Amino acid sequence: MKDKDRIEFLKKELNFHNHAYYVLDAPKISDFEFDNLFSELKSLENKNPHLITIDSPTQRVGGEVLDNFKTVKHNYPMLSLGNTYSAEDLYNFDLRLSKLTNQDFEYVCELKYDGVSISLIYENGELIQAVTRGDGIQGDDVTANVRMIKSIPLKLVGNYPDKFEIRGEIFLPHAGLKAMNKSRIKRGLEPYANTRNTASGSLKLLDSSEVAKRPLDCYLYYLLGEKLPSNSHFENLQLARTWGLKVPLEIEKYDKIANVLDFIKKWDLKRLDLPYDIDGIVIKVDNINLQNEMGFTSKFPRWAISYKYKSEQVSTRLNKIVYQIGRTGAITPVADLEPVKLAGTIVKRASLHNSDQISRLDIREGDVVYVEKGGEIIPKVVAVDFQKRDLFSQPVIFIKSCPSCGSSLIRNKGDAKHYCNNSDNCIPQIRGKFEHFIARKAMNIDGLGSETIELFINEGLIREVSDLYNLNKNDLLPLDRMAEKSVDKLLLAIEVSKSVSFERLLFALGIRYVGESVAKVLVKHFKNIESIIEADFDSLLTVDEIGSKIAESVVKWFSIKRNLELVKTLKLSGLQFNSTYKQNYLSSKLAGMRIIISGNFNRYSRVQIKKMIEEHGGRNVASISKKTTFVLAGNDMGPSKKKRAEDLGIPIITEEEFIAKLK
Repeated sequence: MKDKDRIEFLKKELNFHNHAYYVLDAPKISDFEFDNLFSELKSLENKNPHLITIDSPTQRVGGEVLDNFKTVKHNYPMLSLGNTYSAEDLYNFDLRLSKLTNQDFEYVCELKYDGVSISLIYENGELIQAVTRGDGIQGDDVTANVRMIKSIPLKLVGNYPDKFEIRGEIFLPHAGLKAMNKSRIKRGLEPYANTRNTASGSLKLLDSSEVAKRPLDCYLYYLLGEKLPSNSHFENLQLARTWGLKVPLEIEKYDKIANVLDFIKKWDLKRLDLPYDIDGIVIKVDNINLQNEMGFTSKFPRWAISYKYKSEQVSTRLNKIVYQIGRTGAITPVADLEPVKLAGTIVKRASLHNSDQISRLDIREGDVVYVEKGGEIIPKVVAVDFQKRDLFSQPVIFIKSCPSCGSSLIRNKGDAKHYCNNSDNCIPQIRGKFEHFIARKAMNIDGLGSETIELFINEGLIREVSDLYNLNKNDLLPLDRMAEKSVDKLLLAIEVSKSVSFERLLFALGIRYVGESVAKVLVKHFKNIESIIEADFDSLLTVDEIGSKIAESVVKWFSIKRNLELVKTLKLSGLQFNSTYKQNYLSSKLAGMRIIISGNFNRYSRVQIKKMIEEHGGRNVASISKKTTFVLAGNDMGPSKKKRAEDLGIPIITEEEFIAKLK
């Protein structure tokens, strides 16, 4: 047998046995036999390096060392899920979906794994890219590291689509964390705190050979692509399993929300016996066409929800209440706690939210309090053990002046927060504005942490975010911890940030209520900063998704002279205040029209129709209003949309009538 043929045979054999061991948990040969096959393949590849391919099992030992991770845009946004904690919420979810369609539908229930979300892209059966969630729009390319995870196949088998994306969760089993910590303790190192953080940190290691040493695993649960084999989410996952992908066996399909609740109750009891962590159950509509019909909000899919199990609670002593000042001047009381272990991490501080929360729970310094992690992430105080309260404890009197600058605090009507209005001279506020401005989702300036920002502020180098663009090497080199290499890297990052897109820059400015999604909407509508500055309250309200609160905040921000001066200075520094998005129109036949699409279509997909609307000058809008020009209705149009259109007198046209408009 030729070396080439033997290499191909060995690759197939080893991939088969890898799948049997790491995915099916049913090894077919001994470790000794596997190692012999692996050694033979390695020897043949060393002899014939031109025959080494990326899907070879020998490429899982790592060795690629990166300077950093490349940021890439997702083909499909990786949205979060809305959370629910009660049966009542789930029944309401079911009721909402029932109003969106007149079709019967089924739910798919999946375990919610506690790890790191990942998106895998396969082309012609080969893994070509792996991307983290990031901000949902773009994430880090961690392909080199993901290739080291043995339960993720590098090459698929069977009848798979030419190109598709599958999403899942990379996690660390309990046994894996235990083994890693045993090794670290032997070497005199601190043990890792929990499985989630360790999995996340492992995926961000710059040396893939180190990732290969870690016992990471991965479950896959969501298939995406233009040519999926089935219209059923459940069926697609069953097929994906036959291609060699590790799809969980615990997935179930039900036609009643009551059965979904039974599934939730069953796993609430069984989850503690699992070899890995889960924190809830994910519920999805099975029919993919209906998923598209039900659509998305700006943050969540309407057709899916996450049921979160009750968080773990622990009790500890609240030693002192301290106060933090945010970039908007908001004052947040924080409990300084006796350190306690909670959900795998040591908790020393927990949020008390505001003065109303302190009063409602009657929280006092010295109390024994119950702490849990909100959404399994942020610690918060949820109750007081009154039986253990000191007889001489005193109610908390909320502070009246800023703990940083001494300015009197204010509390606006209808607002739960107290604020410090001294934004010009309150150091935590100034620092917070810089931290927001340089954040990854905003200007993405590496090399600037909180301590460095505070150092620059104290040295008088920066006061407004525009001052970052005046920093130079001579100013920075004399400062503590400012070596020449780090200074060069920082100045380069600042220079590169000048090319950041307008929508991210608008978000970075820190206008209240203008988050990432709102910034994109404003930029897409107004195109440049001058148009946004000139827009009045009523003009802003005409923009989809912009309500009165956002409109009022935008008008107020641009009415302040100091903010206008900031924009002017940033423009002179070369930052991007114009949209780079250019729409190439095929015609203007739909110019100015606001169009809703509903249902499924015969000749074109929904994605193609939305593209056609934009190509001919129209706008796709999410909800029906008096401003809607017409509704393009396909098969199974949602009854609630149809009724609203009829009530408002909005024309409803068919796919054929729509195509005729474009001819």
